[in-house]
Amino acid sequence: MRIAICQTDIIFENKQSNYQKAQEVIKKAIYNAADLILFPEMSFTGFSMNTEKTSEHNLYERVLSWMDSKELAIGFGWVKRNRDLAENHYTVLHASGVILSDYVKIHPFSFAKEDQSFVAGEKLCFFQLQNYVFSTAICYDLRFPELFQIMSKKASFIIVAANWPKVRIAHWNCLLRARAIENQCYILGVNCIGEQGHVCYSGDSAVINPNGETVTAQQHQDGAMLFDLYDNVEDYRLKFPFKQDRREDLYQRFR
Repeated sequence: MRIAICQTDIIFENKQSNYQKAQEVIKKAIYNAADLILFPEMSFTGFSMNTEKTSEHNLYERVLSWMDSKELAIGFGWVKRNRDLAENHYTVLHASGVILSDYVKIHPFSFAKEDQSFVAGEKLCFFQLQNYVFSTAICYDLRFPELFQIMSKKASFIIVAANWPKVRIAHWNCLLRARAIENQCYILGVNCIGEQGHVCYSGDSAVINPNGETVTAQQHQDGAMLFDLYDNVEDYRLKFPFKQDRREDLYQRFR
């Protein structure tokens, strides 16, 4: 499976400009025979608490109109109103119009007061594409390893879509590798670059294999990074089967 990871320079709170940029990136991904294209968190607005400006009622039809191929699936982040607050979504949409996955961020970033504008999600999401099983997480979720242990029981590939700032990029790089190693799965980190509302983003999008090795990465470039993915996760787990020694019943007793 060929994946296009889009490390975009998001124009802060400017939907129309970001929609236009996304369409151009999608065209290139289709030309390069990508099966799945992934955008960062809040793909078309950047990380903003101004939910009156950033929210959408339903973005699916607009995104579908950008795709002239029946082979390409797209993952994108967006904001949906939910009564007084909003939801931070990451949706994966097949070109046929089928919603493969619609995840709501489980851990709002309280340090930046995201929890005052967004409700916390309550469920994990999984989807299958060409017999590959994926799950999704958003940005701050990366700091919570329990989530990834659960996801990796079903998913061999975990997408982490983010607006992760440059000031903490060392954490991003370290945690992507840690989540891959401890779960023996692929981690696909999709970050943005540029400046949004006086916050600087340096990218560092990457694909990390189950051994914790960076198999492809992109630091400061704006655009898509292509990667051919293979499901060899079971091979890693058979060669070094440490996950079988987890004592989850015991861990529960320590709570």
